[in-house]
Amino acid sequence: MNAPSRCPDGVSVVDRVPPQLYIVGSGLIQYVGAALAVVAFASVEPASVAWWRVLTGAVVLMAWKRPWRGGLTVSDLAISALFGVIILTMNSSFYESIAHIPLGTAVSLEFIGPVAVAVLRGRGWRPRIAAVLAFAGVACIGGLALDLSVPSVRVGVAWILLAALAWSAYIVVGQRASTTRDGVTNLALGCAWGSFFFAPFLGPGAMAATASWELIAIVVGVGLLSTAIPYTFEALAMRRLAAPTFALFAAILPATSALVGAVMLRQIPGLYELIGLVLVSIAVWLASRQ
Repeated sequence: MNAPSRCPDGVSVVDRVPPQLYIVGSGLIQYVGAALAVVAFASVEPASVAWWRVLTGAVVLMAWKRPWRGGLTVSDLAISALFGVIILTMNSSFYESIAHIPLGTAVSLEFIGPVAVAVLRGRGWRPRIAAVLAFAGVACIGGLALDLSVPSVRVGVAWILLAALAWSAYIVVGQRASTTRDGVTNLALGCAWGSFFFAPFLGPGAMAATASWELIAIVVGVGLLSTAIPYTFEALAMRRLAAPTFALFAAILPATSALVGAVMLRQIPGLYELIGLVLVSIAVWLASRQ
């Protein structure tokens, strides 16, 4: 790829954008993509939409990073393959969930995964307080805001708990892989492997998206908005942001998802959902500051 355009003072155009704006943009674009995915669920199975998302991300990120140029060992390929299985499990479970419960609620519950990793690894008072707040937030959402007597709601909660478990595995495996390559390269390889491994299972259902150009545009748009663009923005921000600042902006993601759900999907959160969302956001902030 060509080098980034530079201004007369020698600073690249991408570096002139404040890193905080990249983080906010990443979260906003990612959940706009999730809301767009919900639109596709009427014609394509949620897990198959997730396959399209990962496949599109693989094509774009592989073209950008071209990881084969740096040389890949058998060990590299093995951990990337595991990473890919985790990525598609996480995404397909998340999409199956938001087919049954509101987007903002699902995202808040999914953050149990990274908070749990931070709590298990952390020391001091922050992880303990984060665990209590996350538990209280989940209790508000799952015990008070959601009607668990409804079968479809229980299905949605089960899927998002699986997504949270996969997200925690994604963090652990991704951090191990990052010792040899940068995060976006790992994501590119993982998306490629994940879309390949799951093609026999999700590919046939994904072909429903080829029924019209409109559906093709939607599922490709989901891949661009939910994977390629936000992770690129995140990579650009992380190299310039201090960890505490990044943690603060990560904490607004549940609120961002609720806002997108309210505007695009008319999913207006109730009082207990809002309380739970705030508690989970504070837990994310505390857990991420370690």
